[in-house]
Amino acid sequence: MKNNPDEVCEMTLQTIKASVLKFAKDEDGLTIVEYAVAGGLITVAVAAMFVLLGSAVNTRITALCAAVKGSAC
Repeated sequence: MKNNPDEVCEMTLQTIKASVLKFAKDEDGLTIVEYAVAGGLITVAVAAMFVLLGSAVNTRITALCAAVKGSAC
């Protein structure tokens, strides 16, 4: 017995629809997305702080090296 292509397509669409509805009702996926967004925001904030404070930290380290007159600096 061969399957009718229309029946196969309809079964596939029903399966996809059921999977999408199941995913939409599942709140665990939403939690993962929330953690990913929060992690991304934290990463951007840390990177911005490195950019903003990088020259200030370098200036302080240079001043400390000059104060102790270290040859390693």
